[in-house]
Amino acid sequence: MEDSSVVELPVSGAQEEISNDVKRPQFGNRFLSNEDDVFRHNAWDNVEWDEEQEHAALEGVRKNSTVKMSDQNAAKLELQADANWNKFYAIHQNRFFKDRHWLFTEFPELAPRNTKDAPERVFPAGTNCAGSGLTSNVSVDFEVVQRTILELGCGVGNTVFPILKYSVEKNLKIYASDFSEQAIQILRESKEFDEKRCEAFVLDATAENWDVPFEENSIDIVVLIFVLSAINPDRMQHIANQIGRYLKPGGLVLLRDYGRYDLAQLRFKPGKCLKENFYARGDNTLVYFFTQEDLRTLFQNAGLVEEQNIIDRRLQVNRGRMIKMYRVWVQVKFRKPFTNK
Repeated sequence: MEDSSVVELPVSGAQEEISNDVKRPQFGNRFLSNEDDVFRHNAWDNVEWDEEQEHAALEGVRKNSTVKMSDQNAAKLELQADANWNKFYAIHQNRFFKDRHWLFTEFPELAPRNTKDAPERVFPAGTNCAGSGLTSNVSVDFEVVQRTILELGCGVGNTVFPILKYSVEKNLKIYASDFSEQAIQILRESKEFDEKRCEAFVLDATAENWDVPFEENSIDIVVLIFVLSAINPDRMQHIANQIGRYLKPGGLVLLRDYGRYDLAQLRFKPGKCLKENFYARGDNTLVYFFTQEDLRTLFQNAGLVEEQNIIDRRLQVNRGRMIKMYRVWVQVKFRKPFTNK
């Protein structure tokens, strides 16, 4: 499953032409210091909200959550989730999403050996980045050890294909799973798909037992990119527990998803809210908006140790229409300890 509300949500760290051959700084590296400059570029990183904006966001969510969707309609959406996602991919195929140029900026662990240097994430002044997970004291000989990556909700391959393209690890193995049969079919038919290094399969991550082609305690990295938000909050802990079960000791989970009061949440109309901070989009796919504490609770309850937990606020602007759009994402990294305490 992929995000379906806005085309490739994080405006990437790809260097976009601005003017006179001046390139856009890498993702996470452009800060707005003068409000008069706001419409000079398409996006600004780590933009803090003032009290008035926080209050407006709270009020917006209160209003669109007042009228809840009926239990009957909510249950219907849950039962038809697979059909809705298959329909989504049948319509959009692989044209909906753009390359995630920011992928290795945020998660350099995905390709520690790659065909080009991965840029480093730049954090705003005052941010506590200790234990951010950008480096690890775990030493791995990639020439000898086979490293395994599992992506839950791989969609049509927007995370898988960049890893296959840039990683030069001889023994890399990627397991790509998605709830949608349509998405897996599109991924397998892509010219970029490499069946020697990647195995793609359908998986309902909410199922009590997972039917997967690998053993427990065997996965080095589990990736979730705008995926957990599509799950009913009642099943999220189960998924976190399963991730903990299949990660090997020392293994890492990498997640990026919607943050509370993101523009997408504030845009919902009354009647689209199933439960607190959980909504139905116009195409009947579902989306939840996280706090840092939500994710901390899920993964710590699954026995994992927090290495990174940040709010990523971006200001995107429409320079033609002079419109400001505030995006909020959460990004976390949790590691499975080597010994159970």
